Amino acid sequence: MPRRKQANARQERLGAELRKLREAAGLSGRAAAELIGTDSARVSQMEAGLAGVSETRLRQIAAHYSCTDQELIDALAAVVTDRTRGWWEEYRGLLPTSFLDLSELEHHATFRWDVDFLHVPGLLQTEEYARALFSRRVPELPERDLDLRVSHRMQRRVILTGNRPVPYETLVHEAALRIRVGGRAASRAQLLRILELSEADHVTVRVIPFELEEFGDITAAMVYAGGSVPKLDTVVRDGPHGTVFIDAEAQLGVFRTLFRRVEAASLEPERSRDFIHRLAKEL
Repeated sequence: MPRRKQANARQERLGAELRKLREAAGLSGRAAAELIGTDSARVSQMEAGLAGVSETRLRQIAAHYSCTDQELIDALAAVVTDRTRGWWEEYRGLLPTSFLDLSELEHHATFRWDVDFLHVPGLLQTEEYARALFSRRVPELPERDLDLRVSHRMQRRVILTGNRPVPYETLVHEAALRIRVGGRAASRAQLLRILELSEADHVTVRVIPFELEEFGDITAAMVYAGGSVPKLDTVVRDGPHGTVFIDAEAQLGVFRTLFRRVEAASLEPERSRDFIHRLAKEL
């Protein structure tokens, strides 16, 4: 397979998993190359996601690395053989690659968790709310770029409203619900949209109220996407230098624990709906 000029997040994740398997086997790149009949440069390219891997080669690598986790091997084989070109491809070259990578991650997710403190989670946003948020960007976006970002965000909702909805749970702070984005009418419409979506069986919305005590040390806003096996879960966080995709097993464990702590401290779904309904009436 020819060398890629640039790997997307899904290809990089496959490469990272191959590197983890090699390191777990205690093999150097040179030793691994000898085992699978290639050179160390090719091993480096595969682990960077820049060189494609066939299913046969993947299973050969797993065998030579003495990996016995058959569920993980099968899950990686599914990544290798997947040829999906999803709706997000229409935005390639028009939006930053991180937007497309997130869409692809969501498409393949088996479940999705969100924690947000200052904004309504993207999957729950109305078009007016999203446009108001993107309009605040500094430097200001050209109108065409603004339209593309809003359109992309609206299409991402397919994982909640499409034919194959993904189990979704979001923990959203009262601050995010009270901050007016786009004006009073837009904020009320946004709250009503959250209530509408929360009625679906696969959607759970929990509110983190201001009155919650001993909460100051749990402030990890995140997107958590479940993989086909737990080792392929991914956390997405926005940082000062862009979007970061986290896949280290130890870090995933930390974020799972943080999510469960916030979940346990949040209002139950029914009380959360009542809470949001009261906020909407205030507007």
